[in-house]
Amino acid sequence: MRSEDIPFEGGPLDGRTLPVLLGATGQPPKVYEVPVPDAEGGPPTVLVYRREAAGFSRRLGVPRGWKYVFDPEGRGVGRIKWPWSRPSSPPAS
Repeated sequence: MRSEDIPFEGGPLDGRTLPVLLGATGQPPKVYEVPVPDAEGGPPTVLVYRREAAGFSRRLGVPRGWKYVFDPEGRGVGRIKWPWSRPSSPPAS
């Protein structure tokens, strides 16, 4: 498997560059989750980072690399939102 060194911004990994495995298309995953073990032996805390383009080429506007940005609310975890799916309705009371 191929990997690429990708920089991280924000959160505890700010300023670090880590090797990330690339997918079949040659791109890193859209959401990168880092489990951090609890010091007291409890459940681990999961840090969520979202993939963003590091820059764009001048002529075609194609992304020129990737970076991960910290998501403090952890919105990266959840269901996939397909364009043809209906929005989830609140439970009936």
